Amino acid sequence: MEEKLPKLKRVVLAAPRGFCAGVVRAIEIVNTVLQLLPPPIYVRKEIVHNRFVVERLKQRGVIFVNELDEVPDGATVIFSAHGVSPAVREMARRKNLRVIDATCPLVTKVHLEAIRFAQQGYSIILIGHEGHEEVEGTMGEAPHCTYLVQSVEDVERLQVPNPEKVAYLTQTTLSVDDTAEIVAALKRKFPKIVGPRTDDICYATQNRQNAVKALAKQVDVILVIGSQNSSNSQRLKEVAISNGCPAYLIDGADHIRTEWLIDAESVGVTSGASAPEILVKQVIQRLQELGATEVVEFRLTEERVQFAPPPELRELLEQNPLVDEILPVR
Repeated sequence: MEEKLPKLKRVVLAAPRGFCAGVVRAIEIVNTVLQLLPPPIYVRKEIVHNRFVVERLKQRGVIFVNELDEVPDGATVIFSAHGVSPAVREMARRKNLRVIDATCPLVTKVHLEAIRFAQQGYSIILIGHEGHEEVEGTMGEAPHCTYLVQSVEDVERLQVPNPEKVAYLTQTTLSVDDTAEIVAALKRKFPKIVGPRTDDICYATQNRQNAVKALAKQVDVILVIGSQNSSNSQRLKEVAISNGCPAYLIDGADHIRTEWLIDAESVGVTSGASAPEILVKQVIQRLQELGATEVVEFRLTEERVQFAPPPELRELLEQNPLVDEILPVR
């Protein structure tokens, strides 16, 4: 198969790529809890949407569950970066669970906006993907007045009690361009609609999508490293394709199919916000085996965002006499 790839010469790495601040924080929370508390440690859902990360944590003894009824009363449970609904928090209280909340602060921001709009009597239109954990958590804050839309067509079919009092929110990991189209449709249908004080789509999602847009003009094909259930990774693939460049979502180097690269002289590589850099290095190595001789990085912007650990973890760190030996949680 390698003889069919005489053109492959150059790999261009998109930057920013990979872990965002919320993912770094969530993974470090789990790693720190593993050092501070006795096993077993439970995590509701996947801590982040990446198979490699989840498998590594399973190897360290973390038990992943779908719902809290799988967690023994009184045990320690970590909520994933995607957030949970008030009903989940209430169940944790009933089961007397020790909760460490790894919800991304940017997701928490959307939850607080939903609560505020609901208290003010708005119908809330949430732009997002049905079944995604972040969407389920946000809708759970005000289920009586929240409506989910996934497309412009959904907007056209939408009916609310009072069209004069409508607000919208968005899932943090959506495509910026697709969301803009839906927001425009909402504004046409509900001229008095109000939105969040600042954009809900997270900085990392925007930065990675902007980098892919620019990368699509420079390469023949783009490989996006990320798991299939990663919303932001799926959006990166879609952004590349919509900007005229073939793109494929892969879990890692083993999933590269050489027929994708037959006519490619240059290959772009990026990774979703929950994909670790080790997977990028493995993909580069595989592309070099297939003939690439040059690896360069195309950097669109710098990211310096860091999030503080949740208060319940800070309290644990203060109580632990080995606090200086534990890696800090960014």
